[in-house]
Amino acid sequence: MTSQNESVSKYVTLVSSDGFEFVVLREAACISGAIKRMLDPKSQFSESIEGRCRFEEINGIVLEKVAEYFYYNYKNRNRVDVPDMEVPPELCLELLMAADFLDC
Repeated sequence: MTSQNESVSKYVTLVSSDGFEFVVLREAACISGAIKRMLDPKSQFSESIEGRCRFEEINGIVLEKVAEYFYYNYKNRNRVDVPDMEVPPELCLELLMAADFLDC
């Protein structure tokens, strides 16, 4: 039997309400408190076993921007004076709601 650390993938798949899938580095996605709890091996949630998180409340356009933010944050985590990430004004409200839901 393999240990849990060996069976945990380096990547996770985020699935939007309209079926778009985004493969994201697990460490970057775990910036989100909600995703981190979903993927915790101790939780025994199906997401932690499958490595797939489905978000019926978030559409593909918004989830794509969320995934982009995860990488932006991950890439700049140890930097000072990080420039603002570009966010289209028409997505601001939906991104704010997604950020609140995802706890990030």
